[in-house]
Amino acid sequence: MNRAVEDVEYEQMLLSRHGLLNHRKGRRENGVLERSAYILLSRIRIQGPMSIGELSEAFDLDASTLNRQTTAAMRAGLVQRIPDPAGGMARKFRITAEGSRTLDEEREGTVASLGRVMVDWPGEDVAAFARYLRRFNTDLERLGGRPWPRP
Repeated sequence: MNRAVEDVEYEQMLLSRHGLLNHRKGRRENGVLERSAYILLSRIRIQGPMSIGELSEAFDLDASTLNRQTTAAMRAGLVQRIPDPAGGMARKFRITAEGSRTLDEEREGTVASLGRVMVDWPGEDVAAFARYLRRFNTDLERLGGRPWPRP
């Protein structure tokens, strides 16, 4: 195996243990978004209202898993179920004002955490790192056949 690829694997494993989304200690139980809700809200925000079937396809998850996630998000007031804006039969989920506010708050906290990690990095290193992460993610999406919409 290519040593550089082994290094990427190892660093990716280490990265996954840090939990940057849990940037405010103790808040996870008190209303901070779980990882699945953060990703769900991010996708609905960028793509617009989505049905369970569309979410299932986008995330490659079973519809029952998405039903549990969307039900929890609805109970928390983060999404609401609406008729299909295009007139289709399936009901869709739309992010609420509370969902948008909560997502913005989470994103701001995550960005602040990343800023603390990279505080001593030159700007060009941060930009290069962002380009490499985007390239890595888009290649994963291409291989999986599930592109993620980007602004």
